[in-house]
Amino acid sequence: MAFPIPAHLPRKKDAQDVSTQILTKVSETPLKSLNSQLASSWVAELDDAIAQTKSCIHERISNDLPAFNEQLSSAKSIQERLRSLTANVDTLSDGLSNPESGLIPRLVVTLSQHAQLAHESLDADIKSRAVSHLLRCKKDYSSLAELVYKGQLPDAVKTCVKLEAVFSESPDPLARSVIMGELQRSFRAMQARTEEQLSDAYSRGLTICSSELVIRPAVQVRQSETILSLSSVLSSLSNTALASHLSSLRRDIVSHYIEYLMKQPASVVVSDAAAMTGNSEHKLVVYPAPPETSDLSLRIDNLATALTFLTSNFLSNLPTPDRTSFALSLCRPTRDALLYRLLIPSLPSSLELLPGFLQVVDHACQFEEKFVCTMLGDSDGEQGIRIWAGAVSLHYERKRRMELLEAARVKIMAAEDESRTFYVDLQIATGNGHSVPAPASAPNPEPIEEESEAAWGFDDDKPTPNDALTSSQSQNAPTEEANGWDFDDDVEPERQDGQPEERSTESTDENAGGAWGWNDDDDASETLNGDDSFDNPWNDSLNEDSPLDKGANSKPASIPKPAKRLEKLSSKGKRAQAGAFSPSVQSPALVPPPPPTPMMPAVPQRAAPAVPSPPPQKESYMASGRVKDLLQHMQHILDEAAKLVSSGVFNKYPTSQSASGLMLVQAAPLTLDLYRAMYPVRFANALRGSPKRSMRFSNDCIYMGGEVEKIASAMGQSLSSVKASLKECSERLETLGSSWFEETLDRQCQGMNEILDEAGNFVETTDQERFDECENAVTRALQRVRQLAQQWKPVLNKSKYYDAVGLVLDAALSRILSDILALPDITEVESHRLSELCRILNATEGLFVEDPEQPSFIVAYVPSWLKYSYLSELLEASIADISYLFDEGALVDFEIEELVKLVQALFADTPLRANAIHKLLHGYPVPSQ
Repeated sequence: MAFPIPAHLPRKKDAQDVSTQILTKVSETPLKSLNSQLASSWVAELDDAIAQTKSCIHERISNDLPAFNEQLSSAKSIQERLRSLTANVDTLSDGLSNPESGLIPRLVVTLSQHAQLAHESLDADIKSRAVSHLLRCKKDYSSLAELVYKGQLPDAVKTCVKLEAVFSESPDPLARSVIMGELQRSFRAMQARTEEQLSDAYSRGLTICSSELVIRPAVQVRQSETILSLSSVLSSLSNTALASHLSSLRRDIVSHYIEYLMKQPASVVVSDAAAMTGNSEHKLVVYPAPPETSDLSLRIDNLATALTFLTSNFLSNLPTPDRTSFALSLCRPTRDALLYRLLIPSLPSSLELLPGFLQVVDHACQFEEKFVCTMLGDSDGEQGIRIWAGAVSLHYERKRRMELLEAARVKIMAAEDESRTFYVDLQIATGNGHSVPAPASAPNPEPIEEESEAAWGFDDDKPTPNDALTSSQSQNAPTEEANGWDFDDDVEPERQDGQPEERSTESTDENAGGAWGWNDDDDASETLNGDDSFDNPWNDSLNEDSPLDKGANSKPASIPKPAKRLEKLSSKGKRAQAGAFSPSVQSPALVPPPPPTPMMPAVPQRAAPAVPSPPPQKESYMASGRVKDLLQHMQHILDEAAKLVSSGVFNKYPTSQSASGLMLVQAAPLTLDLYRAMYPVRFANALRGSPKRSMRFSNDCIYMGGEVEKIASAMGQSLSSVKASLKECSERLETLGSSWFEETLDRQCQGMNEILDEAGNFVETTDQERFDECENAVTRALQRVRQLAQQWKPVLNKSKYYDAVGLVLDAALSRILSDILALPDITEVESHRLSELCRILNATEGLFVEDPEQPSFIVAYVPSWLKYSYLSELLEASIADISYLFDEGALVDFEIEELVKLVQALFADTPLRANAIHKLLHGYPVPSQ
């Protein structure tokens, strides 16, 4: 193989021969230059080239003449042998292919004749075998037709099987022939007729309907005199037909006899009689029994009679494989009917019915052993009835628990009945400023620390504890019936155990409204200029300044009066605080005022003399009748579970004895869980839309928690397993009640913030339109507080009522304080208008007054009240007034930074303002001893 030359290397041009060169010249010569001389030169060149070539050839031969002669002779020899071989091939071809004498034509003719003879012989043989097979088929078909016409159906079935095998052995040409197709169609028709007659014989041998089962041992074939036994009919049916008949029969037996006899009371009658044809028949008839028949064991006996009848009269006639499979197919429906149609639906709902039901269970177990396991042959199967009976106590308790929980669900989901509410009395022990709630009550406000007044510097005007107690007792003793809550008028004698007392509102609703001084027809949206009785729950007409001015016992200020009009305001703060710490006996426990600013060190106080504790107070709160129903329902569950455990009715069932009562008693805590889960969801819209309903739900949870705690504590040893669950439910209910109380307050505080959002942070109040918007927002806040007080007062006990209203009011005051103190600049007109807006909420002070002769105790429940009260005065005060109040310690609720910002916003930048700010920045003065 030659080495390939790379493509990038230059290649040698092909050498051109003489003729090519001359032709190139001819083609390149233009027509005008072409002449005879030029053509003669080209001819001469060709002649020279030819002569040169001849001389080269001659020279080549001359140089190697011996080799040339040898090759020449060899070529002649080859030519001669080729000529001889061609002649021989032509002769041989003529001998093979000659049409007359050639070998191949004569061989072809001979083979054709042989093939024709073989074909004729094969045709004759196939025709002979086809005719012979067809004759056999015709003979067997005739035999089949004769058997069918005579009614000998079992023999006809055997002939059909034989003839079908003969058809399958048919030769291929015969199987495709027309006559064979006609014969097979006739055979299919005859076979179908045989199956039809067998099915007809089966249907007349076994007749089943909803109330009657008839079995005839012998059946006469229609249109013949042949009588066939039921066993021969069943054995002659094809597998497909027999399976179909047995499937339909099993479905009818299960539906009309097994399940029906388990669901309905009935009477079963078995009889043997001779039919009109003379053949005997066995009949089972079911007659419906009156619905009053309640003997469940009779139903099991009826089923036993039906199975015995079916086994002795029908299963014995079935072929052995089908007999076993059919009997086993009835085992599971029989067990299921016993369980799901008789035993489970008949589980009693009371302990008194259990002994009779357990007898039925024992009878069902005996039935399973005798009939299902022995008669029907399911000895290796699972004995479901016996297993179910072993846990019958669990099944009973599970069903009973579901019934009890469903009853509880109905009570929970029922519409609210306002007429069934009742009041729960709490024994509130008060002494030295402390409140101790009775069981099942909500937490009361924190006690007041006696040392808290030291930071306020009001020691000079504070009455002694003995004087306060004496004055309080002397004022409340003759006017005990004027109690603002008036829940003691119809109270039963106090219980010896000190637990909360319940009183229905059916007899106290009329007095409850009068005690509060509110009528149901009062308009919650009353304007500020309306009747002042809306502000006073006890219908006492109070002057707006009377709680602060008329109850003043403090000494007048002995220092010079740089601000005359604020002397009364300074003493008002002292009297409001001093009065808050010594309320009347009927007043609720008080919370401490806000702590003083850290800049003022507390002054130690002398120990107050011992004061005898006043008698316990009684407070009441409202609860729904629904919770009383649920508690009674839960107590009924516990009583029923205890009765079940003590009865020992399941002692003969070892698997049930150890767990007796455990599942049933769990319905008690589950009832409480159901209440906690469903009630807030079912009445979500009502709870969100009604603060009264929401607070009553909190009361319901707390009341139920306390009652459940008492029930759990009083439980015996037999139900100790659920004691921990009930205590846990009690804690969860009380937690839910407390959290719902807080959530309701948070929601109302958020609503108060949304109302005050319309004030727009109290900016640009010089504009009348903006001032009207701010005034409308504050007025709506006042109305909202009044509405909440009106709705909560009949529901909450006194302590929680003041806590709740105080918290919502404090949220409104804190929002107004933060918005006004955040103003960077306040003009003179704005200061007057802001002060006017602040005074709108002063009307809420009447909500915290019980005795018109006693000062308001609003400071104890609204921490921002003093700060808010002073803000309305500071907005219109001078720098001298502010300095005076600062020196007196009346502004301790304000942070130094807040006062500085307020002074900067109210007054122009002058040396007087700078001196005042400098004084403020030095902090509050330390009061002297």
